[in-house]
Amino acid sequence: MRAAALNHLDLFVVAGLPGIPLRTSWPLGADGCGVIDQVGSEASGVRVGDRVVINPGISDRSCEYCTAGEQTLCARYGILGEHHPGTMAEYVVVPSANVRRVPLAVSDVEAAAFTLATLTAWRMVVTRAAVQPGEHVLIWGIGGGVAQAALRICVQRGATVWVTSSDDDKLARARLLGAAETINHRGVDVGRQIRERTGKRGVDVVIDSVGEATWTQSLHALRRGGRLVTCGGTSGPQLATDVRRLFWNQWTIIGSTMGNDADFDAIVTELHAGHLLPIVDRVFSLSEGRAAFERLASGNQFGKVVLSIGSDGR
Repeated sequence: MRAAALNHLDLFVVAGLPGIPLRTSWPLGADGCGVIDQVGSEASGVRVGDRVVINPGISDRSCEYCTAGEQTLCARYGILGEHHPGTMAEYVVVPSANVRRVPLAVSDVEAAAFTLATLTAWRMVVTRAAVQPGEHVLIWGIGGGVAQAALRICVQRGATVWVTSSDDDKLARARLLGAAETINHRGVDVGRQIRERTGKRGVDVVIDSVGEATWTQSLHALRRGGRLVTCGGTSGPQLATDVRRLFWNQWTIIGSTMGNDADFDAIVTELHAGHLLPIVDRVFSLSEGRAAFERLASGNQFGKVVLSIGSDGR
């Protein structure tokens, strides 16, 4: 391993996830960049010495979903650092299908920070919600890696993007990344404000990974026939929905988790083209892991928090 990046998933694992025992002997971490040290007899597509980025989603590659190309629906699907030993270590063992070569122009730190957030955002925006040019998209909490990747993907696809944050500085930085509309969501009904600013129409798509705290506002922000896509519930898992509004407005609610092989290939193609490079907030050494976790837990970061592990310094 050369570098590993933190995600909110790591905070959840430390705090405890239902049904997931905390194994203190396992390294944390889902994201990472490293150099192939050894290859197994059945490995294909990689050679010793290749510098690669890791897709942290592990599937059995034999079930009906895997053979149909939908690896994230596999009944045995798991994620590094949560269900399998993670990337915050000197070595990690993964299937050869879960790595792709990194272009020389991309640093270890950038590569480590790239995959989970970009893969999750790509599947949400492109594969699941199918955002189209000219559509209006609301993205909650623009300080995080998934939200920032989703913003850049939406802008690249020609959408008009609305973002929220409780930090005006983060909103200003989001405008530099292409956000057209910003809302400080502290003490504000975001759904109502969007309806006021769109002449009661609402947005076409909402990208919500917050859950309980934002769900009702997200639905109220949607136009008739709009789509809400979610990949998480950082504020809580239990949602209240008025089913009458759901069927009357003909909303589509879409779940999304990580990404399949086709999504992984798509984002790596973008990486090789120099697109969607992640924003890195701060880099810590592996020995400073506690400080890195505290930085992420503070919510003050803008972009990814990364650990350097024997990196080439780039």
